[in-house]
Amino acid sequence: MRPGRTPGLCQGSTHGALTPQRCSTLRFDNLEWRGALQTTLLASQAPPGRRLALLPTRSDTGCSAGERCLRSPFALPAHNDRPGQRRSVIMGAGGPKGKGIGSKLANKSTGRKIDTPGAFLLAFVGIGYMALIVILPFANVFVQAFSKGIGPFLAVLAEPEFRQAVKMTLLLSAVAVPINTVFGVLAALFLSRNRFRGKELLISFMDLPFAISPVVTGMMFVLLYGRSGLFAPLISRFGFNIVFAFPGMALATMFVTMPFVVRELMPVLEEMDIQEEEAATSLGASGWQTFWKVTLPNIRWGLLYGIILTNARAMGEFGAVSVISGNIIGQTQTLTLFVESSYKEYNSEAAFAAAVLLSILAVVTLFLKDRLERAAAKEKNEGK
Repeated sequence: MRPGRTPGLCQGSTHGALTPQRCSTLRFDNLEWRGALQTTLLASQAPPGRRLALLPTRSDTGCSAGERCLRSPFALPAHNDRPGQRRSVIMGAGGPKGKGIGSKLANKSTGRKIDTPGAFLLAFVGIGYMALIVILPFANVFVQAFSKGIGPFLAVLAEPEFRQAVKMTLLLSAVAVPINTVFGVLAALFLSRNRFRGKELLISFMDLPFAISPVVTGMMFVLLYGRSGLFAPLISRFGFNIVFAFPGMALATMFVTMPFVVRELMPVLEEMDIQEEEAATSLGASGWQTFWKVTLPNIRWGLLYGIILTNARAMGEFGAVSVISGNIIGQTQTLTLFVESSYKEYNSEAAFAAAVLLSILAVVTLFLKDRLERAAAKEKNEGK
């Protein structure tokens, strides 16, 4: 199509002819790598059967003759825009209140009211199931912990065994989370940016911690690093223990928490437009500068979410740690192991006190997860 010619319909629309007034325009000073990500995001939200077209248009649609404009047949009418106004369809920068069609599409509800007997029955069954399986057991932990007042609860917090269990839990998290965060970022970048034979098999191996029972995980490390294990001669030569000690507990915790960061980052990196990284590299940025200035800002929400899940799993792990630690009171006992041993010894106050702390951790994890999702959605709608 020659510059200066305005078509009578939006190219790429399968819904008949649309006048130029029905084709909203998106102006860019430079449709290089800065606009590539917005173009990709815009195309991902197009209704079925429609696609985008970059068309040269005349000034009557908001673009000067020969200027390249991004036209969307599902955007807001162009006659609502002031001449020369710049609109970001996805990022929501257009309009007097800074909200474009992207935010309207994102906020549009697709649900319907519960107004039929069948819908009421489904809601009743669903809520009843949630109450029976999740809400009532969770609430009962707090009821039992404070049934005799706050005194017994505070007394448990002062016990040396309880404090040692908290310390061991925090140490395991402090070791496993940073290591798996670094590994997860590197692995996700490598897998999402490269094609090679055996890639799918490697990804499947990374999902093994999700499929293997935690008890089996603990046994694997015992058989590998125990007194009769494969590395037993080497370990005995250096005079330190892995099984029934903190190193073995750390290895088991890192194993069960390994996939979270990788699995959260890979979809984000695969959807990310690589042209931004290529543009930064072409402008002279080093690999570290490209990652810090371009890649990390685009993946930060997925990274934070993966870190939160990794931390929650590390603090709440039971099966693998119970096998490899030996559950030695005051030495290799975590909060989850403290709950089990206290309950078996009929010390219900101590068991429920530790369970309250783990439940609070779960609530904090859900709160942070919700805040991250809201922040990510808000940033996407506002185009920050």
